[in-house]
Amino acid sequence: MHRSFRRKLPLLVIFSLFTSFLPASGSVLCPVFAHTKYDPVSRNHSRDGSSGTDGRSGRNGRDGEDKTIFVDGSSVKLDLSGENGEDGENGRRGYRPDCHHQGDKTHHDIYAPSGGTGGNGGNGGIGGNGGSLTLYYTNLADLQKIFAVANPGDGGRGGRGGRGAYGCRCHRRSWEIETCTGTPGNPDYKCTKRRYRCYDGRIGNNGINGRNGSQGRLGKLRIINSQETLATDNPTLKLPISQLIGQQFNLSRNQWHLRQGGNSLLAPGSVIADEYREFAKRLETDFQLVWAEKEPITSFNNQFVTASLTDSEQVEVTFADDLWVAGSSQTEANLTTFTVNHAISQKDVTRLAVAEFAEAGENLKLNIVDLAAKSAVIQTQFQVKFRAQDRFAQSSNYTTVYQGVIPAELVTRDYNRFILALGKLKIPDHALRPGVNVDIEVVATRTLGKRSAKQTINWRGAIRNPRS
Repeated sequence: MHRSFRRKLPLLVIFSLFTSFLPASGSVLCPVFAHTKYDPVSRNHSRDGSSGTDGRSGRNGRDGEDKTIFVDGSSVKLDLSGENGEDGENGRRGYRPDCHHQGDKTHHDIYAPSGGTGGNGGNGGIGGNGGSLTLYYTNLADLQKIFAVANPGDGGRGGRGGRGAYGCRCHRRSWEIETCTGTPGNPDYKCTKRRYRCYDGRIGNNGINGRNGSQGRLGKLRIINSQETLATDNPTLKLPISQLIGQQFNLSRNQWHLRQGGNSLLAPGSVIADEYREFAKRLETDFQLVWAEKEPITSFNNQFVTASLTDSEQVEVTFADDLWVAGSSQTEANLTTFTVNHAISQKDVTRLAVAEFAEAGENLKLNIVDLAAKSAVIQTQFQVKFRAQDRFAQSSNYTTVYQGVIPAELVTRDYNRFILALGKLKIPDHALRPGVNVDIEVVATRTLGKRSAKQTINWRGAIRNPRS
């Protein structure tokens, strides 16, 4: 603006231009950034600041290269070190809120918008593992010419969490509003004053620092006193039962001894895990499954069998969890045979039910039937909790008069029916009389080989008169 013109400008006009750039009269919030929270008494008129962006996690370091060397006395230098993990990125700072102007005529308290939370720092990448070194040799001393460094990679540093942003601050802390009712000059005209307040917005929380990445592991050493490459392991097979019957399958694995002092085997200054593996011998055997169960194998076609050759030259045979098997294993020459004598689906193990509750007194019996008809194979033990109701007491509660295992001599099995001689247990006579209401809980424990399961059977009713 030209200086001479400005001198001639009226003072009132200059003042008007100046005030047009100021906030409206009575503004209570400074112009900052925010998040809306409305409630009937106290309200925000802006939104809280947005959270900062989380930092990206660092990339994991690559593992060192695996190497296989046939040692012939030549000097070899190897770097099999793992790569360091990348650092995580820092979280971004939270965003400041944007606060609208609020006049001093508001009839409620004001909570200024809060600052945004800082973003979380990214996690550091995991360090790469040192590479594995496999050495074939005929002269152990030649390993001293192999210099190998298989250091682990360091983990990356976690990123720092971003800082929370500042919230809005109140320009005016409190104000008073007068409210009048009625008609001025009349007796019903009344005025009341109420004071309201403005509260500063909170500073946003800082973001969480990212975790440091873990260090990788040292490279591993294997040595084989041979110039012929080892055959691959095939120690385990898993097939449906129907595909195993009548066939032989080869299982094999390489057996190793764990030794200490890996670094001392190599050239001075080498860095590798102290524990190393030395090839001992190759284990091989054939495996065959024999079906001796009466039920046809087609009933179990979808069931899988796993056979594994262990380091102790034994074949372990496992079946699916929902199949109970009793069998025997036999090894002759180079063949292991597993004979399945009994196979029962697990759902058929716990299909016991009460068939009859009969007699009274010392002849009281509870008959339980096996609906799956597998009791000739499965071992069964019973426990009972016998509760009786006192007919002459005013309470209708049942009282426990016996609880414990039913001795084997008091259990009779007739094919797939069990007869429990409850009257022979140490139960008071008054609880065995006709007309007495009883509540009986029987827990049956069923076992086949190493498998076991429990089934609870309940019966409630009155003991009947045998002569009725």
